[in-house]
Amino acid sequence: MRISVIGCGYLGAVHAACMAQLGHDVVGLDVDEAKIARLTRAEAPFFEPGLPELLQESMATGRLRFTSDPAEVAGARVHFVCVGTPQKRGEHAADLRYVEAAVQALLPHLAPGDVVVGKSTVPVGTAEVIAEQVAAVQPEATVVWNPEFLREGFAVQDTLHPDRIVYGLPPGPAGERARALLDEVYATPLADGTPQVVTDYATAQLVKVAANSFLATKISFINAMAELCEATGADVTQLADAIGHDERIGRRFLNAGLGFGGGCLPKDIRAFMARAGELGVDQALSFLREVDSINMRRRVRMVDLAREVCQGSIVGRRVAVLGAAFKPDSDDIRDSPALSVAAQMGLQGATVVVTDPQALENAERVWPDLTYAATAYEAAKDADVVVLATEWKQYRELDPVEFGAVVAGKRIVDGRNVLDPAQWRAAGWVYRALGRP
Repeated sequence: MRISVIGCGYLGAVHAACMAQLGHDVVGLDVDEAKIARLTRAEAPFFEPGLPELLQESMATGRLRFTSDPAEVAGARVHFVCVGTPQKRGEHAADLRYVEAAVQALLPHLAPGDVVVGKSTVPVGTAEVIAEQVAAVQPEATVVWNPEFLREGFAVQDTLHPDRIVYGLPPGPAGERARALLDEVYATPLADGTPQVVTDYATAQLVKVAANSFLATKISFINAMAELCEATGADVTQLADAIGHDERIGRRFLNAGLGFGGGCLPKDIRAFMARAGELGVDQALSFLREVDSINMRRRVRMVDLAREVCQGSIVGRRVAVLGAAFKPDSDDIRDSPALSVAAQMGLQGATVVVTDPQALENAERVWPDLTYAATAYEAAKDADVVVLATEWKQYRELDPVEFGAVVAGKRIVDGRNVLDPAQWRAAGWVYRALGRP
């Protein structure tokens, strides 16, 4: 099948490459000429494990190409809208300008029977508006909402082997025809037994933001417990282990620490609250304000811990921050807790050196006032305190004896609760972590 993917950022580039891998003829469209040039050379414009190899394989087959010319999407039977929906500046609401621009670029090239598939995370009600716009130009085209559930670092796997496929369809024969066409697109994962949920527009749009809000709530819950553990001397990691044995709760996402960041969870829960307010049901999501507040407090507490291990002040102290990306296996620094902590410590008088295996280029562009180092050992040279802020494997596996030879003071603040306190203390380190004695 011929497919177009509009928007070749994180979601779109991965989706285009994976659809070609599944055997479809795919054209990816984006307004960013530099990004299109890199993708045309089969180069990933961001770090995502497995994507460079997938791009090279798909481009070699001739089934995948990229363009900045909207006219080249003509002839595709299915058009995926994969553009970003960032938070509006100064507001909680989602900025839909890129979705609107993508739809306007697509409208002149729609043919009867085409299916427009929204994958972007949008406020509920957006699909209905787009369906009206499409119907006004091409009444025989159909809009479907098919939310994405990608995890950065696992995006290729999550696209080729999703844990569920959701369709939000209009009622009647048009919806059934669109469903049949999408079933062809996703024939391989459906044949592998991927669960399928077929529903209406409103429900499909709510699925992603509801899922992200639940995950954010679970993360902030255990971080709230970490605050109580610090006040009582309890150990939040042992608490999480104990309650995680209850299958109704589960252990996943019960990891206390620096909290969540990135381009999805923070802006999605804020946009969800904003949309609830517009619908007159803001009280239903008022708890998300505290979820957001708990998450932001973790960053302040990390700075407090660094100050505590430095006898009450980080003024003039050299601080090594291990991590700049918001999570490991990514170069995404959007709303990064690691960089937020680094910047706060710099403002409070510390000399901060940041390192990360993949995100340094992005970090330097956005935070040019910070100092950067290529490796953990370079960042920690003569450091008075080390802050582990992103749980990359190479940081989790640091040898505390060898690492201790390069620092000025053996003090470490484990912002992700991933190090063995006994091992580090045995090597002479002062070890502190969020929610642990």
